[in-house]
Amino acid sequence: MEIIFGVFFHFIGGFASGSFYIPYKKVKGWAWESFWIVGGIFSWLIVPPLAAWLTIPGFADIIKNTDLDVIGWTYLMGLLWGIGGLTYGLGVRYLGVSLGSTIILGLCAVFGSLVPSVYYNFFPKDGKDTFTMLLYSQWGQMVLLGIVVCVIGIIICGKAGMMKEKDLTKNTAVTEANKDYRFGLGIFVAIVSGILSACFNFGLEAGKSMADTANQLWVAAHPAQGNFLFRNNVTYIVVLWGGLTTNFIWCMILNARNRTFGDYSNPKTPLLKNYIFCALAGTTWFLQFFFYGMGESRLGNGASSWILHMAFIILVANMWGLVLKEWKGVSKKAFATVIAGIAVIILSVLIVGYGNSIK
Repeated sequence: MEIIFGVFFHFIGGFASGSFYIPYKKVKGWAWESFWIVGGIFSWLIVPPLAAWLTIPGFADIIKNTDLDVIGWTYLMGLLWGIGGLTYGLGVRYLGVSLGSTIILGLCAVFGSLVPSVYYNFFPKDGKDTFTMLLYSQWGQMVLLGIVVCVIGIIICGKAGMMKEKDLTKNTAVTEANKDYRFGLGIFVAIVSGILSACFNFGLEAGKSMADTANQLWVAAHPAQGNFLFRNNVTYIVVLWGGLTTNFIWCMILNARNRTFGDYSNPKTPLLKNYIFCALAGTTWFLQFFFYGMGESRLGNGASSWILHMAFIILVANMWGLVLKEWKGVSKKAFATVIAGIAVIILSVLIVGYGNSIK
């Protein structure tokens, strides 16, 4: 039952992540930077402490009593992840929900699984897997095989993207869903986003002592009831401070450069609806990690949880890509290619998950 609940929570989190950008498409008359930061304020500043307040009594004291170096590293990983999150929005804008999310999350899965083991190879720590362990163990070799398969899937999706761009160039009647499509710029942004987005996982690792404290306090008050379902909610606050910093600075720069500060009070736009849709998008975004933490507490394996989370997001994002007709007007060959790429990425996730399961 623990595993079933863990998988279910990850599915809900994946659905939230794969769906959060949809409300932004309902925002009218605002520049990208305007609706992105309004939604981000809900994602990174308002909702996380609210969730912690509802689930972790005394969460502020846990943060206050945590060593400054732990806070600093957690915040730094949040800053780097913030760049990844920022470019995620641009990647989805230029590649579409389906292709953009697939490439970004595929890369995020690869680096989120691989980089920590390389780090611990140089800076060993008890209980942490090193890259050497991956190379010389059966389970580690399965994980590495899955990563290679994931890269192949990403390459296939990239090929589908080039085919899509060629088809849309031939078709002058470009659909509304594809009006911002830019493959060259989009693939560059997606690669940057995929690499840096993995820093969220590193941030959770850096701030693990805060989650452990929350878990110890809960277990002491609720003996024989397992691990605390919401222990990661306190760590999210610090990681997301870093994300907010990066995104706020960049969006303010864009507001100034594009002279779009007026968006926030422009009476010619449906202001109330715009703010509601941004709040909905921001809240939905945070829910992905709210349920991710619940899933991880049940599965008890950070690496497997991360891969499973990525798999569900890829599936949901591509479902929305079909619903929004982002592949309308392209050849059957291009559509079949992206489906094949998605299938390969999902296969890679299953391989990595299996590798961790036999550890």
